[in-house]
Amino acid sequence: MAEDPTRVLVTNLAAFSPAQTIELVGRAGVAKGNTRPDKVFLSGVSAGCLLSFAGAAVLSCNASPWYAENAPGLLRLIEAIIFPIGFVMVTLTGADLFTGSTLYTTVAVLQRRLPFWKMAVHWFLSFWGNLAGSLFSAIIIFGYGGVFSASPFKEAAIAFAIKKQVAPAWHEIFLRGVGCNWLVCLACLLSLQARGVGSKMAAMWWPIFALVALGLDHVVANMFFIPISIFLGAPGITTGLYIWKGLIPVLLGNIVGGVLMVGVYYWYMYLFGQPEVVIDGAGQHGAAVRQSVGDSTIDVEKNGGIHQ
Repeated sequence: MAEDPTRVLVTNLAAFSPAQTIELVGRAGVAKGNTRPDKVFLSGVSAGCLLSFAGAAVLSCNASPWYAENAPGLLRLIEAIIFPIGFVMVTLTGADLFTGSTLYTTVAVLQRRLPFWKMAVHWFLSFWGNLAGSLFSAIIIFGYGGVFSASPFKEAAIAFAIKKQVAPAWHEIFLRGVGCNWLVCLACLLSLQARGVGSKMAAMWWPIFALVALGLDHVVANMFFIPISIFLGAPGITTGLYIWKGLIPVLLGNIVGGVLMVGVYYWYMYLFGQPEVVIDGAGQHGAAVRQSVGDSTIDVEKNGGIHQ
């Protein structure tokens, strides 16, 4: 008896395999690396703004002095539940977050589908776009908007920044950055593995939940947390200190976490030395794949077109 094609199609709706997922990561990296520079920058601005909304919600949660003193673990758990909404908004709107770019474009370069210089340009533009969007939100929307001007919100925002910026050593912040983008890029990968919007949201939620619950450092999130505290007059935090301890070590750590721990690892495990990965009957490069559906034979091309 011939195999029922309906069963294959339903199975394919569940999720992509790990090999298909990292292949999709590479294809996304090619698309991102070849996007017009102005669009990459504006997309980065959007991502910085969207993530800042989630960061502001986290700071609002911190404005609970009793819980901060007596149940800090519970407070961090609540923050971890809330913060992933920022990544959901960024991912579902297709905005460019620098930390995610370290995964997508790295895989595309490893596949030799994207030149290194285009990856570097995408990193540069997305980073500065993220910074511009985060600063706009921190200073204009939440700063001059007076969102954290009143007590206890002002004290909560300042205390949060001091814990992140002043207390830890440089190497501790770097290592937290490694772990952070390891989880962020895993969230990016899992969101591509899922097919439905609800599944994508659930898939990316839990790695982001973990990084917040663990207190890890994300370079773009810090672009909001630290500048808003400086705006509010946090003692001991200056722009120079932020660059030295809140930007450089987190940036380097995020690059290591995204490039090595996720991009290079999954490329090596599932793509290096392997035949071309076929997704929904289509390869990246070429020839249409013949499939039989019922009594008809169709050509499924790489661009998704179906021709009888």
